[in-house]
Amino acid sequence: MGKENVEQGPKTEEELDVPEDFEAAGEISEPEEEGVVDVAALQEELAEAKDRVLRIAADAENFKKRMERDKEKMLKYAGENILRELLATADNLARALEQGQAESGDAQKKLDALLEGVELTSKGLVSVLEKFEVTPIESMGREFNPDEMDALTMESSEEVPVNHVLQEFAKGYRFKDRVLRHAQVVVSSGKST
Repeated sequence: MGKENVEQGPKTEEELDVPEDFEAAGEISEPEEEGVVDVAALQEELAEAKDRVLRIAADAENFKKRMERDKEKMLKYAGENILRELLATADNLARALEQGQAESGDAQKKLDALLEGVELTSKGLVSVLEKFEVTPIESMGREFNPDEMDALTMESSEEVPVNHVLQEFAKGYRFKDRVLRHAQVVVSSGKST
């Protein structure tokens, strides 16, 4: 293709089929007054846009700081609800002790009143714990599980099979799906030989 153009020589305007108004299109015309860009207006718009961006960034930063403060406050006072519930238990325990220390009446009635008050307080405490999803770990008679229990010692037993809980010193508790406190137990070593 290149050889043919060189051999034939340059083509004339008629050969190229150039439109008649081609020369007018090549001239650069001066912009009309309507098309003139107002630099001052653009600078003002740019300043307004920068101001909006700065305000949005400041709002985002303030929101972030407020969320951090709220998070710190929530963590600081996270136990407030359970403590408020436990206050009723503390009040009941104080009342039970008052009943046991009362000077009037015979000793058996004071002891019975004290025992009843402590039992009611214990039930109230268990209720509060259950409300906050704290449940006891049942360990008596079960096979020893080191994930839920701490073995304090081993004792021989004729009734309880080897590696099963013989006695519970302290009850274990679970909070939701986590062990809150391991049960402290005595584990059976089986029949004595």
